Amino acid sequence: MCEQFDEKYKDRLVKMMGCDADTAHFYYSVEDDEFFQISGNLFPDISGDPLDYLMTSGLIEKQSEPVFSVFSSKIQDGIINGTDKNSAYTDISIKLPGCEEYKMCHLYALFLRDENDKITDIHYNLRPYTPIENFNREVLKAFSSDKNPKLFAGRCARVIKDNPDKEIAFIQFDVERFKLINETYGVEMGDNLLQFFNDSLALVCSEEQPFCRLTADVYMIVTTFDTKDNLISFIRKVESMLCGYHGMEYRLVFGVSVVDDRTCHTRRHGDNASLARQLIKGNALQNIGFYSSNMKTELQKKQSIEDDMHKALLNNEFVMFLQPKHSISTGRIIGAEALARWNHPTKGMVSPGEFIPVFEQNGFIIKLDEFIWEEACKRIRSWIDAGLEPVPISVNISREYIHTIDVTSTLLKLVEKYDIPISLLELEITETLDSKGVEDIVKKMKNAGFKMLMDDFGSGYSSLNMLKSTPFDVLKIDKSFLDEFMESTRGRKIIEHTISMSQDIGLDIIAEGVETLEQAEFLSECGCDSAQGFYYSKPIPAADFDKRLVEINGKHV
Repeated sequence: MCEQFDEKYKDRLVKMMGCDADTAHFYYSVEDDEFFQISGNLFPDISGDPLDYLMTSGLIEKQSEPVFSVFSSKIQDGIINGTDKNSAYTDISIKLPGCEEYKMCHLYALFLRDENDKITDIHYNLRPYTPIENFNREVLKAFSSDKNPKLFAGRCARVIKDNPDKEIAFIQFDVERFKLINETYGVEMGDNLLQFFNDSLALVCSEEQPFCRLTADVYMIVTTFDTKDNLISFIRKVESMLCGYHGMEYRLVFGVSVVDDRTCHTRRHGDNASLARQLIKGNALQNIGFYSSNMKTELQKKQSIEDDMHKALLNNEFVMFLQPKHSISTGRIIGAEALARWNHPTKGMVSPGEFIPVFEQNGFIIKLDEFIWEEACKRIRSWIDAGLEPVPISVNISREYIHTIDVTSTLLKLVEKYDIPISLLELEITETLDSKGVEDIVKKMKNAGFKMLMDDFGSGYSSLNMLKSTPFDVLKIDKSFLDEFMESTRGRKIIEHTISMSQDIGLDIIAEGVETLEQAEFLSECGCDSAQGFYYSKPIPAADFDKRLVEINGKHV
């Protein structure tokens, strides 16, 4: 520590901030990188950084650790890069010395600056809330949240009124498929995650950036900005601070409405941000959507699909198409992938790109998948009954509900119902980094006798790292992986070695999206003999597949 400390300044600082035996005060000199415990009996004499002490002491309740980390990061960022805030504060639950239970405490940091507005010193104080303060804290949190957002609406209106010459954005975000968070990690952990969002937003947002939890897992922030790049940078900053809570895997989706008509009610701007958020969901490449006037047309399309989907299932408008899988060396059909198509009575064939993302968002994909599973089993049964040599049909398992229903039991019942060999029904699951709990389910399916196919291998995730412990039997090389890497000699080497390495560890390979003879021949040279794609056939109605199966394979049992 420094040999001298200004006692008059110390007394003045403590009086200004308020001091009693239950409040701990610490002073940090940035230039000297030294700390002083000014007063307070909460903790023994701390000779170093109080934030480091708290982090390593084990006194902070586990639920409060993530927001405490965000607080510490904000302090460091302010020292290094500067900040327009004069202070930072958060609430954390701490087990104080001599106490058996955790107590909610208020941690506050006051920034002191030089003439160049650079932070030179920081005054920390930490004090437990009194019972009445805890009560008032809960009342204020309830009054300004989804139960009664009047305070928030008023603050939003003031931002618009007080900044007539600035660009203003309403940013709305939520956790994509938050229901899976509760199902995977538990409802209590889901509630803790939302509280972490609340606490962290208080650190990320300034006094001029009001935020609120609107409903469930939906939050909104209102902010001024200079350029679109600055706005996106702010959103990414929010995203980085809110992700990674206790190692949980989740994705935030943002909708943005830039205020163009300041006479509109704040609710209108919020509704526009909500619309942008809803329409960006399901987009694998982007998670920030900006409102535009044509989005209402897109929403109407989505609502039309949702209005028709239940009736479509009852009226048998959904049909199963099959895309053949071929042996490159012999040309024979060695299998098929079952795909859903929608033959609408007035709109004709609806593109899967239009209805599949909607079904994945609203959960109807469960019913559609189950329909296709049964159709595949029926088709295999029909081949056997007709004396035709059957080939395996692979069906897709949507990850959106893999934790919500007993997929293995459902599929086993279908295999038993139609009395087909289990080897003829193969299961495809899309590759992803969000693998919590999925590997166990895949193993369960595999142990039941199903062959497991990893779909979209190489579509943008760290695929090679996943191979070391994957429970899958077959890798389906994604079309984008094939297209991208075949463009260069180095890329071709990557494909070649990926195939070779996968086969060396006992994994079979199927290439998707094969569109040219050149691609087929290259894959064959690399040791991959199984392929599907437009070079062989696009997805076709099941009856047409039957004819092709007889024509190409040319024999019955």
